[in-house]
This record gives sequence, structure tokens and C-alpha cells, in this order.
Amino acid sequence: MPIPGNFLSETTSTIDPNTSGWTPKFNCTLSRGVGGSATDGCLLVKSFSAGEWQARTVSSYAVTAGQEYEAFADASGATVPERIGIRWLNVWSAEMSITWSMTTATASSAWHRIAVAEVAPEGAAYAQVVFSATTAAANVNQFFDNIYFGLPIHSLGNLLTFDAESHDRASNWPHVAGANCTIARTVPPLTWSPTFYAAGGHTAAMTVTANGDAHFRCTELAPATPGEEYLGACYLNPPTASSVAWVELRFYDASEAQIQATRSELAAPGTGWYSQRASDFAPANAAYASLAFGLTGALAGQVMRMELAHVTVAPELREGTVVPYKDANFEQGVGSWTVVSGAATIARLNPWGTDSLYDYYCLNISSSTATTSVIRSGRYPLGSLTPGRDWTVEAGMKVVSGGWTLTRGIRWYDAANTDLGLTATAAAAVPTPNWWLLNAAHTPPAGATQAAIEYTLTATSASSVLRMDRVALWETLPLDEVVVHAESASTTVTLRELPSADSLTVWRVLVDGSRTLVRGPDGLVDRVDITDTVVVLEDYEAPLETAFYYLSESRNSSGVVTATRTTDTVTIPHEDANVAWLKDPGNPQRNTVVLVKSAPSWQRQIGQAEYRVRGRRNSVTHSDVRGGLEGDLVIWTRTDAERAALHWLLDSGNVLLWQAAPGMGVSDMYVTVGQITEGRITDYAPEQWREWTLPLRQTDMPVTVGVAGSAGRTWQDVLTENATWADVLAKYASWEDVFLNRPK
Repeated sequence: MPIPGNFLSETTSTIDPNTSGWTPKFNCTLSRGVGGSATDGCLLVKSFSAGEWQARTVSSYAVTAGQEYEAFADASGATVPERIGIRWLNVWSAEMSITWSMTTATASSAWHRIAVAEVAPEGAAYAQVVFSATTAAANVNQFFDNIYFGLPIHSLGNLLTFDAESHDRASNWPHVAGANCTIARTVPPLTWSPTFYAAGGHTAAMTVTANGDAHFRCTELAPATPGEEYLGACYLNPPTASSVAWVELRFYDASEAQIQATRSELAAPGTGWYSQRASDFAPANAAYASLAFGLTGALAGQVMRMELAHVTVAPELREGTVVPYKDANFEQGVGSWTVVSGAATIARLNPWGTDSLYDYYCLNISSSTATTSVIRSGRYPLGSLTPGRDWTVEAGMKVVSGGWTLTRGIRWYDAANTDLGLTATAAAAVPTPNWWLLNAAHTPPAGATQAAIEYTLTATSASSVLRMDRVALWETLPLDEVVVHAESASTTVTLRELPSADSLTVWRVLVDGSRTLVRGPDGLVDRVDITDTVVVLEDYEAPLETAFYYLSESRNSSGVVTATRTTDTVTIPHEDANVAWLKDPGNPQRNTVVLVKSAPSWQRQIGQAEYRVRGRRNSVTHSDVRGGLEGDLVIWTRTDAERAALHWLLDSGNVLLWQAAPGMGVSDMYVTVGQITEGRITDYAPEQWREWTLPLRQTDMPVTVGVAGSAGRTWQDVLTENATWADVLAKYASWEDVFLNRPK
């Protein structure tokens, strides 16, 4: 698939089917290689003679001075290391300068990422991507694939900027040595997934000065809200000796003084790259959050590297769960879990990646004897309880050795921390083998405002081991829910507790049994991989004043149906039969209502060839199938605001959905609109009414168009990406472009 936001064409990016997007700059020849990182093709650069060679894109790409840009690629070269650059050109296409990445530390035949980023200099109008290497002889091969140039690819939700996350911009190095170390940017030959676009080429490297603890920190501070739970994460590359690497989530007050630090130690299984996470709640006087990285018990000369620093609002492992991130997935230890009674012991399962249901660690529960133990979490505030609604507790469990019986319970507390008792299920065996999600619903007693998860575990034999991960506690909500929005003639469909390893298909079903696939962010939801336990769809194409419901179906990797669900039947009201909806399926923020003057008088064209046979009265006619409906829809807009909204809708030229009230003789129809006529209804200039003639042509439902505008972009992303409102105004042409992140 194309890299999102790539200025380069697919041929230039993947070298498929040819090298037409590339040309030698000097001292090299180009050809198409095979066995690329993203596709079969790759760019093969062969040195013409000893010394440096350079190759560049044929095309130049328009840039805006003062805007930051990024270039990256996957590279492979067994003989010499390489580098990537952005070549800045002025309005006359003359070279101004080249911003180079650091040269890869060592040559590597394995595909590895190289990247560079910089702000376009003053006077720059165009840019090209450049590759370079220096060889000791002629005919030395270097390979490149999966090439990108465009705006920096910043991980969604990261409160740190792209420069802090990627390290690819030398002129904005947001890290500083804290104690007993020096830090620098390095480019080791790292292999990343070709679709992991946020991973860059440069890393932050800390070199220990003397024996002892060492650390460095990110100087960039992300905004933080007191009481909000945050997650800090990065990739760490620890040294070979026994020192312990860690990441620390730090909070600062308004004067930028550090007020809290939460450390998460990496239990490294080797010297590779490992994702490590730390989470905590921002204290009452917190204004900022950031990260620090370090080694405990380090030796002089040891080097630890770091990449992809993140500070985000901690995600919910289940919708509405009240269990903090650290208590739910055990990435930084056992959290608030304790052994209340019995012989069991609990600990984070080390090293990193040994076993888990979520992320990279889990809780390991061991009992040396065949006895009963009780483990309990901390107390969690429940917020506003809905009368009569249960709460569900869930955890993933895996029997490793021996056997276990489990009683799933919740211990309730009031606002004064008074114990209101335990509600529990009957004891049952933990199933085997592999991981199982085990849940139970409980009714809270009167006065409950807090809860703790309590599990009674009985080992059925000595030396029994049980693992636990992905713990959640949430107010029980309907598995399937539909909310009708009359003002936008749409519905919101929420599907909960979906099997994350399956694919999902969702239909809208009329009472007569006819089915239509529902549109999601990436097109029609037809066997789409489930990436979250909750899926929310906004359906703007549902019929008006017609009863319907939603049918969802999940399938496993073998294509076998694992579950089907149906929602309640709903109807979207439509009060005024004289108005109709015109909707853009991919951009529902453009949808508008119009007052209909007259419906089309339909025509249906047909392609025919007539053959006159000599001596015969009647000709021979060959016909194609008759085409769809064509005709002029005449409508009125009543205000300047309605007129502007209709222009906005029609400007894109997209396929539209026309929806009239049932009984008006017109079914819902996808149409394209030809040349429009906007006419005045009187000669009185201030009159706001306009009469429009819209030539409609029936077309098929667009199947690949996704619903834009509800994919997770927030004002915080805009704040993180832009220093001032002036930057926003310079980057985007409209507020819609801000919302959809579509720069000029």
C-alpha cells in the first residue's frame, strides 16, 4: 500500500515497475533490483568509479519555506554504509543546499532504515530526495526501497513532537545528558517493519562516563492535566553487561520543576531493541510531562540507545475500564496487586517478551503448595454508578503448570473506605491450554463508590504456576448499541467486546431482509481486521423513515464465522417531506439539506448500433444494456449559509447520496452532479433564495471511500504539530483540512 502522505509516486517509492522516478546525480548507474523490503522491486545503484556517488529523484516536489519535511527509505549495502538527504531547490530549480542524514554506522546487507528531517530553508521552493555513498572501487552495489518524502510522520496521540520522537532533525536535538554520560545521535543499521513508518534512522545514544548510574532526559515538555493517566514509552537498546536500563515518566509543575517520577525497568533478554513503558497519573499541580532514560549499575564506556519516545494519554485496554494501565498489563511491575493470604507469590514475569496477552510482560503467580491464596488489586473509584447496572471484571489467564480453580470477585467500598463486602462467582477450573479471557458480572451494593478486584486461587498441586494479564473492570454496557441522530440523519453504531483476532463485517438490514454493507474509516466494513475490542461506526447512508437494524459477523483467520449479532431496530425521522438530503459518503461534514422544487424527469440512455440491410424495410439493431437514470433536480437554497454549504458539498465533485422522504417516488440514489446552474428567483438583489439546477446521473455506491473526520485526530495533535496559530494558517487552506490533516 502507498505510504500515507507520500509526495513521491508509487513507482518512485517502490521502484515498481521501473526506475523512471530516479536519475544519477553523479558517478553511478541505476537499474531495478529485486527482493525489496516493501515490494519485489528496489533501486539498485552501482558506483561508476571509486569515490562518492549520488542519485536523486527525477521530479522536484513543491515545499514551503519554514515547514519541516522528512525523507526516509529502507537501505541495504554489504560493502559500504549510505546516507539520505533532502536537496533544497529555489524557484529556478537551482540547488541551494542538501540536508544530509548521518551516514549509517556500518555497512549491512539487511534492510535497515535511513532517515533525515529538516525545515525548508528560506527561499526554498522545491526539494528532491538524494542518496549517497562513498566506495573504494567501481561496481559496488547499494539498494533502496520503501522511499518517502513529505511532512514528518508523527505517531498519532504522541504529545511530544516529531523531533523528540524520531531524532532525525539535527538542528533540533531535544535531549540533554543528566548525569555521568555523554549523548549523541547515531545511525545503527536497524531493521524495522516496512510499514512501521514512524521508525526513523537516527537514535539517541548515551555513553557512560564512569562506573555507576547514568541517565539523560528529553528537554521537551508535553502538556499534562492533573488527574489524567499518562503513558511514557520508548525503544531501548541496552548494553551487553548486567546494568539495568530504564525509562522514567516525569511530571513538572508550571515553573518546570520536576515533581514526580515513575520508573519502569527493562528486563532485557539480550542486546536487541525492546519497547518499555511507564505509566502514572499526573499529580495535582502537574503542568507538563516528559521522559528520562538511563542505566543503573553501569560500567564506564557502556552505550545505551533509545528511539521513538512517546508520551500519550494512557489507552483503555477495555472501554470504560477503571483499572490503571500499570495494574492492567504489568509492564513496570505488579502495580497495586498484593497477596492477601496464602502461599502464593506474585511478580512480573521476566525477561521482556517471555509471555504476555498484551504488550510484553504479565503477572506470574506461583504456589509451592496445593493450597488456597487470595490476591487483590488496589481500590479504584467507580465514578457515577448507573442504578441497576452490573460491573464486569475480566482478566486473561494461562495455566503454565499444575492446575488452578478460580473464584472471580469484586470487593466493594464506600466513600469512607468502609468494606461493604465481596461479591463472587462459584469456584471453577481455569481452562487450559493457552490464554483465556475470564470475566464475570457483579452487582454493586448500595453506597459503593470504590472497588477492588479479588481472586481466590486454589492450586490443585504443588509447584503450580498461573499467569495473568490484561485486567479490566468496567460498568457493563450493551454489546451492541445504536443511537439515532435526527439532526444529521445518521446513526452511531457501537460494537463492544469483539474478538481481537477476528475480522468484522457489518451490514445494515431492512425489514424485508435486504442487506447493505456499512461504511467505515477505510471503506465498506467487509472482513476488516478487528484491532480493538470496541468498534464505533457513524452511518450517514441509512435510509430515512424506514425501519432497519445492523447485523455484524466476525470470522476467524480460517474464514469460519465465530459470532453474529443483531442490534435493535431503529428509524431515522424525517419531518419535512419537501426537503431532501445531499450527502458526501466520504466527508459527512459536508452533508446538507435542500428544499426541492421539482424532481427530475428521468431519461435513460442506451448505446445502440443500427445496421441498414439493403433491400429490407427494417434495420438490424444491436443494443447495450440501458444506462441508469439521468435528469435535472431543481432545488432552492433559502439563506446564504445554505448556499455556501451547497457549494462546499459540490466543490469536490465526489459521488453523492441523494435521499428523499419515502413516498416521494424516489429511492435513495448515488449520483454524480454535472454542470450546475445557480439562479436568482427575483431581481431583488438582497434576496437570499436561489434556484439551482443539478444535472444528476445515477452511479454505483462507492466501495473504497472511507468516512473521514472521525479517525481520532484531536486539537492536541494540532497543538503538538504547530507552534503557533500562524503556523496552522500557513499550513492549511481550510478548517476542514486542519481536521483531516491535509496540508497545502
